[in-house]
Amino acid sequence: MNAQATLSPERDDPRTLVVVFLRGGADGLTLVAPVGDDNYHRARPRLAVKNKDALPLEGMFGFHPNLRPLEPAWKEGDLAIIHGAGGESDTRSHFEAQDLMEHGGVAAGGWLGRFLRARGGSPSPLSAVALSPTLPEMLSGAPGAAAFRTLDEFALSKREGESLEKFALLRRGEQMLHRELRRLYELESDGLRAAATNTFEAMRRIESIDRIAPAANGATYDDKDDFAQGLRQVAQLIRADVGLDAASVDLHGWDSHFTQETLIEPLIARLGKGLAAFRQDLGPRMAATTVVVMTEFGRRVRENSAFGTDHGRGSAMFVMGGGVHGGRVIGPWKGLGDDLLEGPGDVPVLHNYRSVLAPVLTRHGAAQEDLPRIFPDFALTPLELFG
Repeated sequence: MNAQATLSPERDDPRTLVVVFLRGGADGLTLVAPVGDDNYHRARPRLAVKNKDALPLEGMFGFHPNLRPLEPAWKEGDLAIIHGAGGESDTRSHFEAQDLMEHGGVAAGGWLGRFLRARGGSPSPLSAVALSPTLPEMLSGAPGAAAFRTLDEFALSKREGESLEKFALLRRGEQMLHRELRRLYELESDGLRAAATNTFEAMRRIESIDRIAPAANGATYDDKDDFAQGLRQVAQLIRADVGLDAASVDLHGWDSHFTQETLIEPLIARLGKGLAAFRQDLGPRMAATTVVVMTEFGRRVRENSAFGTDHGRGSAMFVMGGGVHGGRVIGPWKGLGDDLLEGPGDVPVLHNYRSVLAPVLTRHGAAQEDLPRIFPDFALTPLELFG
């Protein structure tokens, strides 16, 4: 078993926050294009989303056509878009920007870890998970967290070419080892016994999940897409009622200095299809689930000579799920005239990512007095995201 885990006692709460991080600086002007702004088309004669291709949203905005799977969430009011979102730092370094955003500024631990600690209660053995090889910084300091690529890392799996007889023998040996270890740890009387008990409980719960069962409500995930499969496993944990409070899933590859269309159009399709399948899979459980999509910074407004865009400032954030006052692009949008841009030609940050996250965390159990501890040394202006 190579999953990294820190486990705590069980709790029962139906709410789950899922954070999707688009790593590499996703271009908000392509995801949610201001197709009604003439300056947008002048700045991007080759890369701008065409009016005829965009899926109409609100005002001058349109979805990239590869986000069509998210149209139902938008039309049903379950998806809000925050344009001009980002951090206060003007660093153009992916590493620095991601680090600052995941820590919630210059602070110890990650903002999601501090939220889980501040909320208190008794976390379940699987209260926080990351579908990645290691825990992301945002979950640093969480009271209970596990990082894994696949749920199979928690159980012995049959290897390719291995006989059923050999696998059955290994499986029986694993079960005997677990029983003996459990017996030994039950003789302990301190925190070691509790930690071991919770570890075995986590393994039991994960092993009880039917990993090959089809998704619910007719949802279909791409079997070859690790992002989609990550969301599928998060949905499995939610439906299995293991007490999942927070989950992190990354989608890498958004650094589009060269041939941007070729690079990010497949990523946009993966994002749209994966999120739509997740929403369909959960069905009524989305009422207690919130998905936040964020990125470390956006791209420069003007396209470069390599058919790409360079590092910028403001991008777009998505918030989808139960209670969201959606069907809105939250601005205000001031336009893309040269006099309205920042620095070398960037979309200004109108909404700090903390002010987007604050109402989400409140909905998921954070008290108002907890927010300054979750986001220290920052004056919050929380958006009205839920109605």
